[in-house]
Amino acid sequence: MAKGKKRRIGLLTSGGDCAGLNAAIRAVVCRAVLGYGWEVVGIREGTAGLLERPPLVEELGMHVFTGNILRMGGTILGTVNKGDPFAYPMPDGTIVDRSNEVIEGFRELGL
Repeated sequence: MAKGKKRRIGLLTSGGDCAGLNAAIRAVVCRAVLGYGWEVVGIREGTAGLLERPPLVEELGMHVFTGNILRMGGTILGTVNKGDPFAYPMPDGTIVDRSNEVIEGFRELGL
């Protein structure tokens, strides 16, 4: 892709916490914003954030990475390690496919 072409990308963390997630988020944002001039949307709470209406998001830019963020544990976006959108457990005990809602969340965000 040619440098400078405007894009909007979404970034989420899912599957639970692991070491280095904030560093990985920072690397993606730095490259996207500074290297390509893209807009980055952070999706909160993994795929669960895409199931909410409106989707749970925050704009990510270099302003987010001040202070000790790289030394913080976890992920600044939050994560989820349950609730597979293809087999999502509902409060009544049924299992439903909510993958279309996740796709709609991406569309609502213009991703």
